[in-house]
Parts: sequence; C-alpha cells; structure tokens
Amino acid sequence: MASSAGYIIASSCEDILEDQHWLTSSYIMFAVPYFVYDIYAMFMCYWYKLRVKGHEEASAAPQHMSTALTSYLRREFLMVLHHVVMVTACFPVSVFWRQGKGDYFQGVLFMAELSTPSVCLGKILIQVSVLVYPQRRFSVVQIKGFPPLLSACTPSEAPAAVSL
Repeated sequence: MASSAGYIIASSCEDILEDQHWLTSSYIMFAVPYFVYDIYAMFMCYWYKLRVKGHEEASAAPQHMSTALTSYLRREFLMVLHHVVMVTACFPVSVFWRQGKGDYFQGVLFMAELSTPSVCLGKILIQVSVLVYPQRRFSVVQIKGFPPLLSACTPSEAPAAVSL
C-alpha cells in the first residue's frame, strides 16, 4: 500500500520541491497508528508462539508478560527500534518540519516499501530450502534477489526539471 501511495505521489509532482499531494499527509496520518499497532501485534504473535504446544521454545517460555516483553525486545530490537523511530522522529519531521514541501521525496521514500515482499520471500525460501534441499540451499535462496533487482532497474517517472 505504501508503494502505491508513493508512486501516486511521486508521479503527480512536477516540481519536486513545491508540489503537494493530498495523499502525502493522509498516508502519514494512517501510517502512525499502524506502526503502533504493528509493534503490539508482533509482540502478541511472539507471546502466543511461545505458548504453542510442542514448540521448541515452549519449555523455556517466560511465564510472565514482563519477562516475555524483555525477551521479545532482545530478539526483535531492530524491528521495534525501526517502528519507534518512525513514530517519534519521522512522523514529526514529515508533518511539521517539512511544512508541505518535498512531497515528491516523501513519495519516493514510501516506494522503498516495494522491497518488503522480496525480503519476506527470502525468509520463506531459506526456511523451505533448509527443510527440503539442505545441500542446495544457496541456489534456491538466490532466486529472491531478482525482484528487488528488477524493481531497482526499472525506470522511474522523475520530473523533467526543477524550478527554483
């Protein structure tokens, strides 16, 4: 969804500094509650995964929520940090500091989310290849590199000139 919004925003801006698109601020306002919810949802998935009967970590599962939270933060520190920085730093910068300028660049930043499915595909391929093809793991995992490579090499619709 962020990639689609980013493409719409970036492709509609002719002047990369001054043009504004209504979707920029609207999407930012939508994304902030999503990031907060996503932190909560990821923790709840972690918490209930520890409770699954027969799970390899079930015997060592923390019994208290605070212990589980500490364990989760140690395990997923960078992901949680990413979400917290997006809410506490990027949101104020995007809404207040830039003062409606540079919607084109905001759209380009949204389009960076286009790589997320390839990252997820890579994790899936690693898990499947370890189970099915333990000796051929590297060759199967290489497949996941093609979508981001293709998305990076496709021509983007950039503004022809910048008027200053």
